[in-house]
Amino acid sequence: MAPTTAVFFDVDFTLIRPGPRFQATGYAESCARHGVAIDCARFEAAVAAAAAVLDAADQLYHEDLYLRYTRRIIELMGGDSPGADLAARELYLEWATHDHFTLYDDVLDTFRALTDRGIGLGLISNSHRELESFQSHFALNGLIAVAVSSPAERYMKPHPAIFRAALERMRVQAEEAMMVGDSVSHDVEGARRAGMRGVLLARDGPPPVLPDDVVAIRSLRELVAIVQAPGGRQREHEGRV
Repeated sequence: MAPTTAVFFDVDFTLIRPGPRFQATGYAESCARHGVAIDCARFEAAVAAAAAVLDAADQLYHEDLYLRYTRRIIELMGGDSPGADLAARELYLEWATHDHFTLYDDVLDTFRALTDRGIGLGLISNSHRELESFQSHFALNGLIAVAVSSPAERYMKPHPAIFRAALERMRVQAEEAMMVGDSVSHDVEGARRAGMRGVLLARDGPPPVLPDDVVAIRSLRELVAIVQAPGGRQREHEGRV
């Protein structure tokens, strides 16, 4: 196996977690503004059931895809009324607001440890979050060499094209790169289809059954031990964002 010289990360639910704005109470506030009544007790089940909406057959980024996903959550909470479209758009737009999110406490230490070992770091995100301001907001400046997102690249994970775009910008080969994320289908399998190594971040519990060549971790701090790279910087990564 080739030494790992670059590690790419998913963003939402891998590096950051949503606050109350995107919990049941936040959905209820948006729905109430548009005359929609929902049952907050159904939130977790609704989020899980709506996830299939995001598996777009063409794997192209469409704003409407996320609007339909958010509206489906509202519907599954009992909010199937005309105002649900307006509430869904409000929530979709605010998802890109960094203030509604918190950086996990293992991110900065891990990023610094990896860069100290000469590993180039990148971001690959399916969301419409603006990734340059994301880095500034969470004090990640200088740690990220490459950032790509689906709205800019058109393709969504797990399509190989978005992974290849990230590899090209980092100037590394697929076999030298690792992708870390919380989704088996989008992050892990997508990376493997592009020839990269996939690592599943399972923060909330034991992972599902995975192929033998896929590593599962509970904290990003475990990456330092599993990334195989000689000491010192192996290459200077260009194209910093």
